[in-house]
Amino acid sequence: MVRRKACRGELPVSLQEKIEILVLLAGDRDEESRNSAFHTLESWPPEELQQELSNPSTPVAVLEFVAYNLVPGRKELGDALLGNPSLPGQLREWIEETAALFAEAETSQSSEALAPLQSADEDGESNREERPQKRATVVQRIQRLSAVQRVKAALIGSQEERMILVRDPNRVVARAVLQSPKLSDHEVENFASRKDVSDEVLRRIALSRKFMKSYVVVRALVNNPRTPIDVGLPLLRRINDSDLKWLVLNRNVADVVRHAAQRRINQKLEANKLKISGKH
Repeated sequence: MVRRKACRGELPVSLQEKIEILVLLAGDRDEESRNSAFHTLESWPPEELQQELSNPSTPVAVLEFVAYNLVPGRKELGDALLGNPSLPGQLREWIEETAALFAEAETSQSSEALAPLQSADEDGESNREERPQKRATVVQRIQRLSAVQRVKAALIGSQEERMILVRDPNRVVARAVLQSPKLSDHEVENFASRKDVSDEVLRRIALSRKFMKSYVVVRALVNNPRTPIDVGLPLLRRINDSDLKWLVLNRNVADVVRHAAQRRINQKLEANKLKISGKH
């Protein structure tokens, strides 16, 4: 009974405590409690939410949850957070960047329909037999959304939605996928190796310090024939000897990249010879 009341925001406590409890329950293991608390937060009076979001004493955990789950598509909540002097800098930057995405989506012309999609598993490979009907339904639903709605789905939607939206013909939507706080390392590794995403997506992955901390992502970009040459070439210095040898044999990538990889191998061999001869 108490939990149900808490999920509905009906406990006899202060407004700040009600919001804190709802945020806590929105991350609960129990699906019913989690969904109920989240729905209550979504429908909470905007004026009261704004009051708490702009309050310097509101816990950072509450600010983060609301920013990543409720703010996309709700400018009034984002403005309230930006007016909070206690808002962490990283969170402030994310809110400003996502607000810019929505503004760009609103002013952009209607995007063309998504290209016909094959069913794909989490690794981006064709998989027509696995959940074909469910995936077709997701694709159809996404195709009915406006650009602004697709940006929102890219930011706070499911992994399956991100796998589709990362190749949306509207580049604002595809960029929004890379801004999602729910994006996993595995997804980024997958995007970096996919041949059906735009060169802009690959370029933005390469420009992200966070994403490029992963050697798997670096290797995937270098081996992806869709990666712009001016992005792939500088990454060769980060590729280990074993992967350089495989890259030389990868005829899917541009010849200039393969030849550059071969030159690096030759330079390393020459350097090793000089070291050995210098010891004698």
